[in-house]
Amino acid sequence: MADETGNEPLANGEDTAPAVGLISQYVKDLSFENPNAPAVFQWQGQPQIDVQFNIGANQIADDVHEVILKIDVRATSADKVAFQVELAFAGLFGIRNVPEDQIQPFLFAEAPRLVFPFARRVLADAVRDGGFPPLLLEPIDFGALYMQQALANAEGQQGAQAEEGNA
Repeated sequence: MADETGNEPLANGEDTAPAVGLISQYVKDLSFENPNAPAVFQWQGQPQIDVQFNIGANQIADDVHEVILKIDVRATSADKVAFQVELAFAGLFGIRNVPEDQIQPFLFAEAPRLVFPFARRVLADAVRDGGFPPLLLEPIDFGALYMQQALANAEGQQGAQAEEGNA
């Protein structure tokens, strides 16, 4: 049966089925610094590597979200910077007919998992092209990190509510 717009509904509920897809992925920002070159190449010993991650999400259109995986790496040796890399790697995701309560877990757990291998390669290539051995990051369990953050946020909200109740 056609609706008033003349559009026929799709068979088997295909027009209401949840759908998620990666539209595109890209380097949003990349910075590599080698402030102590060429002296750094004479340094002895392994540098200390500090890796920080941050995930952000923006809604671009009704069914389109951008997820940005930001990776900051700083390598130091004897309190001097060997190299520093800042990478913002993004994925554009189409999300349709997904329940509202499942969108945030997808954006902050599953989407970063999908783009991470590509961000990891860009980071390794940048470090290698800077004159150092490629930095190969271990796989990350973004789902577990999301659950930890959600639990910490829930505990923080309960603590804030308890303080308000005592005030």
